[in-house]
Formats: sequence, structure tokens, C-alpha cells
Amino acid sequence: MMKKHSIVAVASAAAALSLVLAGCSGSGTPKATTSGGSTLPTATMMVGGIDKQIYLPYQLAESLGFYKKYGVNMTLSTEQNGGVGAEEAMISGQVNFSGAWYIHAADFQTKGKNVINLVQLSGAPGERLMCSPAAKVKTASDLKGKKVGVTDLGSGTDQLSQFVASKGAVAKTDYTTVAVHAGATAIAAVQRGEADCVMTTQPTVATLESRGLATSAIDLATTAGAKKNLGGSWPAAGLLAQADWVKKNQGIVQKVVTALVATMNWIHTHTAQDVADALPKDFVQNSTISKAQYVAALKADYGQFLPDGLMPAGGPKTIFQMEKANGTDVSKVTYASTFTQKYAQAALKQLGITPTTKAADTKTG
Repeated sequence: MMKKHSIVAVASAAAALSLVLAGCSGSGTPKATTSGGSTLPTATMMVGGIDKQIYLPYQLAESLGFYKKYGVNMTLSTEQNGGVGAEEAMISGQVNFSGAWYIHAADFQTKGKNVINLVQLSGAPGERLMCSPAAKVKTASDLKGKKVGVTDLGSGTDQLSQFVASKGAVAKTDYTTVAVHAGATAIAAVQRGEADCVMTTQPTVATLESRGLATSAIDLATTAGAKKNLGGSWPAAGLLAQADWVKKNQGIVQKVVTALVATMNWIHTHTAQDVADALPKDFVQNSTISKAQYVAALKADYGQFLPDGLMPAGGPKTIFQMEKANGTDVSKVTYASTFTQKYAQAALKQLGITPTTKAADTKTG
């Protein structure tokens, strides 16, 4: 869903910009603010749909008080349908960080934009290809001739759908891509027959299932599902920033990464119910889903979240394979330029956490 939230979401792109300008000046050094008698630097982040389960760690860190605990005041905002995208807001300097998929780092670098992924929160897209029973889609090869809904044309879900289709020898020209956004609009597209399938996440998945509108045809919601259907770990939700800005603000970066690593550890030492209880009420219970359904959906897809913020081994390689399969020229982009492990490793040391993820190497991915 893409709803408006009075606490963490912005009502429009203009409102998002006003929030950003209150916290920093363009992509420069964040301003310091006073909290509890101490001065903390302020950072800004836009998330690609802050109430989606795949992106819950960014808000959970705020709800748990971890940003402030580890030394930074964070101003969160969310992209809206028809508004500025989270990655675009970051690259244009409107916000310092983008809570978005790792694949965008490689995409930006092919366009000459030096963007780097600073911490990895998930090892799978958290998506499911949800298809109407009438469409009779069971495998990727069944997508030929179908109408496939994605958030926006050219979006991460569009790229992901192309890659999934290619696994079934179905070219992009063999099916029709439809922009359905997320949440209520995606549900309506299936209900009205405007899309046979939609690439979407929880809690939209649970709503489609509970209403009998669609079933899960292809599971990309867990690391195991990604390995089965995409050929390897598929690092999705991460923390993106402009590399030049990162070099000038490494202290801020470390504080934010530490807060997120602490959050990932918290997720893996607590239950789905605990997570739901900590999030804003309207994230987990609203007109399209009950809290019980939200918790059940989160339990089912809990495996997407990584425990320690490290980029998983083989993940970048899978992403680059997908880029090539989709026709993106990444020949001049290296694994090492798209992600770093140093901030997550420093956070783990600071927090006294023993990592369990088999970490990717910047040379081999």
C-alpha cells in the first residue's frame, strides 16, 4: 500500500521536500539538532514505500529509538504514487539516503552516477508474482501473452518481472507490462482484469489471497525462494547514498548503519508479532488488512531479512546477471564500486554481534 501517514510519510513531493530542507541543506553536511541535552547530527532518508513489509526496518529503527540511540536524528519520508522516487530524491540531493533496492546502485553507475550501497537488509526481493486463478500461471513460461502489473514502468519490479520471465524463455515483448503501483491500486487492477498477475509485496499479497483474487505463482519473498527462482541470493532492500557525500560524512553514515544493523539483530531476536507491535498502528491494521493477517504474512516472509547487515555471498553476482539478461550494460561497473561491507562490519564489532551471513567479496560478488 501507498498511504499517507501523519508521522513518517509525506503527503506530496512538496511536503517531502519541506521535510528535507528542514533537516539538511541539499546533499551537504547534515545540520546538528539538540535532543535530550546533547547535540545530534540530522540526516534525511526517503524510503520506496515505507509501509511495505519489505522496507519495514527503516521505520522500525525509528520506532525502537535506534537512530537517536546511536547518535543521529533521522527524518524519514516515503515516496508517493506520481511523486518523486526515493532513489531520484537521493541522487538529486533532496535527501541524504534512499531506502531502496541494491540494484539501483548498479543502474545509477551505468549512467555515470556514483551511488553506493552501505548496508544490506534483505537477501530476497520480498516480492511474489501474484496471479489470478483464471490466468493459470504456474511457472515463468506461462507469462507469455499475459498482462503483468508492476509498480511503475522501468521500476525495480519491472526489472524483476523481466528477469523472472527470461527464466521461462519469455521475452519482455512476449507479455504486456502494466503500471499498477502498489496496495489498493494493484489489487483493483487484478480485480478489474487489467492485470493477470502483479509483482507485489506484503501486505498486498495477503489481501489478494484473503479476497480470493490471486495466488502466489512464483515466490521471491524469501532468500530460499530467491535462490530457487532467480539462481541465487537477490539482495534487495539496502541503504543507498552518493559516494562523494559518503566520503564527506562517514561519521553520520556509520551512525545510521549501526542503527540499522542493531535493528536487523532485533528482528532476528524477536517475533513477527513483536515487530508488528512496534510499528505504527496504521501500517499493520487498516482497511485492507487486519493485524492478524499482517503478522501471518510477516511470519511467512520473515526469511527475507538478513540478521547482520552484510551483503550475502553471490548476491551482487546474481544482480549483475539480471542486469545483463535485461539488456543493461554493466561491463564498466565493478562489484566493489556498488557496495561496501565496512560500515556493517564496524557496527557488528561495536554492538558485539557475531555475523552469521556468508558475506560477499567485493571482487567476486
